[in-house]
Amino acid sequence: MSEFYKRLLSGIVYVIVLISGIIFHEYAFLTVVVMLSIICLWEFKRLIHLKREILLYPLLIFGLVIYHFLEIPRVITLFMLGTTIITQLLLLYDLIYIRIIPMFEKKKYIVIIFYLISNFIFMSLIPFSINGSYQPIFILGIFILIWVNDSFAYLTGKNLGKHKLYERISPKKTIEGFVGGLVFSILASIVLAQFSQELNVWKWIGFSIIVSFFGTIGDLIQSKFKRQAGVKDSGTIMPGHGGIFDRLDSVLYASPFVFLFLQIVNYVS
Repeated sequence: MSEFYKRLLSGIVYVIVLISGIIFHEYAFLTVVVMLSIICLWEFKRLIHLKREILLYPLLIFGLVIYHFLEIPRVITLFMLGTTIITQLLLLYDLIYIRIIPMFEKKKYIVIIFYLISNFIFMSLIPFSINGSYQPIFILGIFILIWVNDSFAYLTGKNLGKHKLYERISPKKTIEGFVGGLVFSILASIVLAQFSQELNVWKWIGFSIIVSFFGTIGDLIQSKFKRQAGVKDSGTIMPGHGGIFDRLDSVLYASPFVFLFLQIVNYVS
């Protein structure tokens, strides 16, 4: 089988499993999240050369379980959200100002807990952000907007791109590509607004801007991790695409910011 067909087939399987899990039932969605998070944790700890796991897998499962089956005090969620966002911003600082992210062993655990594990928790909470009921349109919307953003950022950058976005980390990304991806994400969000009663079109546009902006940062940070590790992809589970973490880097980085946005929208409504 040619590389093109391998890439096509693995991409189709990934999309079918993901969308089916999201649409079918909330427990199917949570099952898919658990599966993806375990694979991503395995890929990421190899990417940063983590020597010891120290019960990271049980911590991941425990975090997902308690947030969905126990009543967690709001102050704990806010603390977790604040710590996660601070970690994200520190990674952004590392991306911009430091040539090599100093991955000491203790720092690796902090990054895994407050970058990977907590992001999966907030990603899993997004469909429940408005009124506490499961609304798959929100998590489905993130993936659709990321896919639209990435596709049109590539097409716009390829045909119109002249100014590099961040050449040292990702030589192919351009400012024109970023703007093109953002514009088409906004257009896609206007379409998504027609399928949601909870968010009006302006809120969906805000949703899309957050996803596009922070999703791009997540992709750049993932590129820096891979560049430091000296690898092209985080894994090989998806032929032609790399690892699962390669497919989820944008969604994961954007998730806590989207969760915060939806919490604010729900509070002021």
